[in-house]
Amino acid sequence: MSAPPNETKPPIRVFLVDDHPVVREGLTQLIGSERDMTVCGQAQTAAEARAALPSSRADVAVVDISLENGSGMDLIKDIRDRFVPTRVLVFSMHKEAIYAERAVRAGALGYVMKGQPPECIIEAIRKVASGEVCLSPETSQRILRRMACENGRACGSGDLCALTDREIEVFQMIGEGLTPKEIAQRLHLSRKTIEAHRENIKRKLDCGSSLQLIQMATRALERNSL
Repeated sequence: MSAPPNETKPPIRVFLVDDHPVVREGLTQLIGSERDMTVCGQAQTAAEARAALPSSRADVAVVDISLENGSGMDLIKDIRDRFVPTRVLVFSMHKEAIYAERAVRAGALGYVMKGQPPECIIEAIRKVASGEVCLSPETSQRILRRMACENGRACGSGDLCALTDREIEVFQMIGEGLTPKEIAQRLHLSRKTIEAHRENIKRKLDCGSSLQLIQMATRALERNSL
């Protein structure tokens, strides 16, 4: 547990980035009920966040990695590079197993899934604001096991860590049963671009056919690897 609120310190300033108004409203009410934190701004898109963050003086940005008309991962990298000392906490519906590691690589300090109890996001905000890393023990161990990849050694054939952030998004949607056309529409990309991503994924994961790729993506979702 993090230290109890210190009323002599200014409240933690939290900026919310999520494309669902009901999520932002719920977080605003939840955070507003805490004595040691306050919502200093919010945005629906990555572009809105980039425009508003400089004047918000946010200590912590709570960011969803799936944003309409933009990438949450790209926004995390921008916050890391351009909006220091704002720290990032990811709050997402996506499984922690794959996305948390990628979020940390992009610059986030913590990851909380939307299905967790409300006290988890509050505790995570306090930890991230103080500079602590907030991840599950399983994810922390997974990151340590993959240090070889971070040190420049190639990931093994068939390892999801070989995929880029965009390829992981496409791979997940393949597992959800979406067609290339539907994936293109959701990601605001051309169908030709999606087909190129599919071919790259097949090559990196050693998939001999599109059917094998679909089966692999479906199994990954079933065992909560995505």
